[in-house]
Amino acid sequence: MIKRIAPDKWKHFFVGILMGAVLQVAAQVVFPGRTSMATLAAFTMVVAISYGFELLSLITGRGHYDIMDAVASIIGGLAGMLLGLGIYRWQFQF
Repeated sequence: MIKRIAPDKWKHFFVGILMGAVLQVAAQVVFPGRTSMATLAAFTMVVAISYGFELLSLITGRGHYDIMDAVASIIGGLAGMLLGLGIYRWQFQF
């Protein structure tokens, strides 16, 4: 019943965490005091980057196109966005 998650999906997940954290902090700096707008901008960028790389590999024929890689990156990006929001609040808003 329970499927094991492939090791390459974990790589995408962890890269998504880093990407989400960096994009969330950058969006908070660009939109100070507007957390919802910064979160929406960061999430849009996470989805665009995650799916964009998969689409690029489909179009160019280089790499392996797998939509689940993009899903793993997006899920990791959401976790990273929470981490990035916490880092921003801790660092800049006492």
